[in-house]
Amino acid sequence: MDLDNSFEVDADRATAWRVLNDVERIAPCLPGAQLEEIDGDQFKGSVKVKVGPVTAQYKGKAEFVEQDEAAGKVVIKGEGRDSRGAGNANALITATLHEVSADKTRVDVNTDLAITGKVAQFGRGVMADVSAKLMDQFADNLKELLANEPDLADGAEESAADAATEEEPKPAETGPRKIDSPEAEAVDLLDAAGAPVLQRALPVIGVLVVLLLLRRLLRGRRG
Repeated sequence: MDLDNSFEVDADRATAWRVLNDVERIAPCLPGAQLEEIDGDQFKGSVKVKVGPVTAQYKGKAEFVEQDEAAGKVVIKGEGRDSRGAGNANALITATLHEVSADKTRVDVNTDLAITGKVAQFGRGVMADVSAKLMDQFADNLKELLANEPDLADGAEESAADAATEEEPKPAETGPRKIDSPEAEAVDLLDAAGAPVLQRALPVIGVLVVLLLLRRLLRGRRG
């Protein structure tokens, strides 16, 4: 399914581009996401989601497919699998930056998403609404991050000063680099969706709750 979202940030396009391409800094802005490892243009991590009483964790990897700064276009391919084997997700995410003004940038995001398992039962309409809510949360987090971001010119001056005072070049990193980041809190899809979506999702949630209770009862009898 194709999902389209847009948001604006208070930053010039060059600053927004720099931050959006910094995986280690941008990962905490994604609801439910945790970055675990970086290896060149590839990175691994996990995303936790809740659907009522059911929690799923998708562990997977992603990589930059395209980074065209002149066009302001970033393409990321990602894939993940439910840690319990109950489904998987694949996504091709294309983000395009557009200059609105000297200090404002619009980011258009297209996500080509294929998902299976419990979460997929919500259907395109619900997933689109949830996607919009999560994108709003991401945008708010990104705005807070950019509010503390130094101007691009200041950053360039600091980099030049650091390079001038550095006596020996640092050795190039080889192999994957582990990221010590705090465990992410599962994002509640029902809370993100809101009441209108909750009404549409109630039949599916009811089935999930019944199945969960039956499984617990069966386990109790076996014990």
